[in-house]
Amino acid sequence: MMLSFFDQFMSPTYLGIPLIALALSLPWILYPKPTPRWLNNRLITLQGWFINRFTQQIFQPLSLGGHKWAALLASLMLFLITLNMLGLLPYTFTPTTQLSLNMAFAVPLWLATVIIGMRNQPTHALGHLLPEGTPTLLIPVLIIIETISLFIRPLALGVRLTANLTAGHLLIQLIATAAFVLLPLMPTVAILTAVLLFLLTLLEVAVAMIQAYVFVLLLSLYLQENV
Repeated sequence: MMLSFFDQFMSPTYLGIPLIALALSLPWILYPKPTPRWLNNRLITLQGWFINRFTQQIFQPLSLGGHKWAALLASLMLFLITLNMLGLLPYTFTPTTQLSLNMAFAVPLWLATVIIGMRNQPTHALGHLLPEGTPTLLIPVLIIIETISLFIRPLALGVRLTANLTAGHLLIQLIATAAFVLLPLMPTVAILTAVLLFLLTLLEVAVAMIQAYVFVLLLSLYLQENV
């Protein structure tokens, strides 16, 4: 029984072809393309308003050098939100429950922020490894601790996104299974379980959006340290 619960996180294949590539390309097909017309429809207007508000909120504390990342991080935000939301539909696969995919997003972007900091201001970037006013005896220990915390950042980004989505999907499947099992035995309890399942689904919709936002927000904070 436990194995069947985790089968939903396996990458599906059809005729030996992994369908994760289709799942990754689907979000770009769903979003409407801007038109050359003077007046856009409501969907494109809402999409543009959302992107503008998100970009302003994320990049307001950054200097002008960090604004070059606006298109990349805004696109990543929309991409992750769409993948997470599509994964809540029945009979779908959520690519962001795969740690390998999330690490493929986190490691290159984190490494890019570190390289930018080392290239533009190496003294300031290395200064983060040793806080000012540290006692002499604690300098080697603090340098090791800060270095470890620096390299743990991409792992924390990937694991946070994977763990939150995986836990939510498992809870939804467990409660849904319990509702179906209890329906012929205790209909009242089954109805209460279904209400709980509905509330949990609403919570997972919020988690799907919040986790995508947190992923991009932390990347912008890492960028802020190095720009």
